[in-house]
Amino acid sequence: MSRTQQVLIGLAIVAVLGAATTLTVTRRRDRGAAVRFDVIERMDLVETVTASGNIRAGRVVQVSSDVSARVAELLVDEGDDVTEGQVMLRLDPTQFDATVSRTRAALNQAKAEAGQQEVSLERATRDWERLRGLFERDSLLVKRQQLDDAKTDVDLASGRMESLEFGVAQAEASLAEATERLSKTVFRAPISGKITRLNIEAGETVIVGTMNNAGTVVLTISELSRVEAILEVDETDIPYISLGDSTILELDAFPDRQFSGVVTEIGNSAIRPPASTAGSGQTAAIDFEVVITMDDPPVGVRPDLSATADIITAASEDALAVPIIALTVRPPDEADEDQDAPSPEDENGVERSRGPVSRAADTDVEGVFIVVDGHVTFAPVEVGITGQEHFEILSGVNAGDSIVAGPYQQIRNLNDGDPVRAQENEGTGSSR
Repeated sequence: MSRTQQVLIGLAIVAVLGAATTLTVTRRRDRGAAVRFDVIERMDLVETVTASGNIRAGRVVQVSSDVSARVAELLVDEGDDVTEGQVMLRLDPTQFDATVSRTRAALNQAKAEAGQQEVSLERATRDWERLRGLFERDSLLVKRQQLDDAKTDVDLASGRMESLEFGVAQAEASLAEATERLSKTVFRAPISGKITRLNIEAGETVIVGTMNNAGTVVLTISELSRVEAILEVDETDIPYISLGDSTILELDAFPDRQFSGVVTEIGNSAIRPPASTAGSGQTAAIDFEVVITMDDPPVGVRPDLSATADIITAASEDALAVPIIALTVRPPDEADEDQDAPSPEDENGVERSRGPVSRAADTDVEGVFIVVDGHVTFAPVEVGITGQEHFEILSGVNAGDSIVAGPYQQIRNLNDGDPVRAQENEGTGSSR
């Protein structure tokens, strides 16, 4: 066989294979795209916002020291339950006892000096009154200067007495202050609860906080009769959450158990304001704090445990529902109701060229593809709440309609009138 004949035979084989391939593709195209079908049904839907966070006690008190001293006696351990007023630890009182003794002695001294001055004032007063009586009977018996000097002595003694009385008051205040500082060496529980953190040991020294130096947090008491979950919720979900929304909580420490709760607080500002990360070169996520109060906290719950919550923001009973994957969008000019789409010009005929109003004019139309006799028709719909796997449909379709429910890429490529067929491995029944 010549080389020319071999080339001709090869070209003929390629042509035959190409024709067969073209015929196969054409037949498949005529049969339509392979998709999954579903039937629109009614069901109960619940819309939730999921967020994570940590557990904290409803009331937490961090006990710090108001005086600096060595821990002389520690009477509690971490995890102990304490009652309000119970003595938890004592600091070394030696220095403060000495201060109390010194100020008490100073007070006694001030009182003694005041007593002496009181006697001096009485004597000066008697002398002045005697001289004044003699002067009034006979001015020749007492000189005027003697009478004036006696009156001056009374005034001086009176002023000195007043000064010493102020000194007594000052000494009393110093004693009260010293006694108060001595009392602060004994730590009593401010509330009833559980000691969830103990930061000190016997023999260590606690210090008082200053402007540039944080003081010693001796221990933390948590009242666990009321337990809260502190969640970080993304800014896009915050508008849907309201006070009083019910929640379902899951704690990593209590697997296979669910707990109920209620939203009791919603943050009014971001946890990490944008200004705090402005110089980092990164766009910080804007999260808000949401507080959930647990209805019945489990025995053994502890602060800082990890928690995940589903916040129920809306619910709809017996709603028309379509799978989330079935919903798609089309530009307004491709939708069936494109004549109802917003005009790019306002009522004065001025073209909207920028801004959110202009963007709203170009909003895509949401809808689903309804299957009738093997062909699809795009049906614009009005969407309600979003469940875990389904959207609520308020209008545009009816219960029992057959729709295309996947794959997603096939739905994106469909157009009105396109033929479709069921995927070979799923048949024509519901995909759910």
